Amino acid sequence: MDVRLGHGFDVHAFEDGDHVILCGVKIPHKFSLKGHSDADVALHAITDAIYGALADGDIGRHFPPSDDKWKGAASDIFLKHAIETCKVRGFRISNLDCTIICEAPKIYLHWKSMRNSVSLITGVSEKRISIKATTSERLGFTGREEGIAAMATACLVSK
Repeated sequence: MDVRLGHGFDVHAFEDGDHVILCGVKIPHKFSLKGHSDADVALHAITDAIYGALADGDIGRHFPPSDDKWKGAASDIFLKHAIETCKVRGFRISNLDCTIICEAPKIYLHWKSMRNSVSLITGVSEKRISIKATTSERLGFTGREEGIAAMATACLVSK
């Protein structure tokens, strides 16, 4: 059996707006996240974790931010591509774990809908997806509420 682990990390700064998108879920907030796509920092980290487990680079290699084709794109497109690449290469996802790092918005109010969204996008059972959050104890850019960071781990197993 071939078991592979991948790690993903992403950061996006805040900008003027009234919501953030995390794990494909629109969450009311006093800011939005700035990015070339919809800036879903959590889906970007999960996608990069899958690409990492496949030793296949990162989102930027597959969907370059210099390409206007991806301007404003929904991040589920990137995650679906990573999932398809995984299948084509003979792997399935055993489990996904994502930690969102921010002071606000409060993730505990939304984690269930976020986990459900990731499950629907990936086809992975909710029982195998962990969405959680932490603060940075008011330290650094996330502590000053300048943006959100996310990290993720993906475990892939051969079919």
